[in-house]
Amino acid sequence: MRYAEVNLFGVLVSPIAPMLLAAWLLLMAVRQVADRTGLTRHVWHPALANLSVLVIILSAIVICVGELG
Repeated sequence: MRYAEVNLFGVLVSPIAPMLLAAWLLLMAVRQVADRTGLTRHVWHPALANLSVLVIILSAIVICVGELG
């Protein structure tokens, strides 16, 4: 398992920051698909569902990065 700092233009960034950014971008795509297909109509609390999906995506990214490193 390798979680090293990311060098971003000379600034060392925590490894969770790019993972969180990638998870947020994937969440935006998933939300758009869910909105277009009408899945969000069946959700009781959309903000809570969005947070749950973000946590699921982020944890999957962290596990994948840990397995590859």
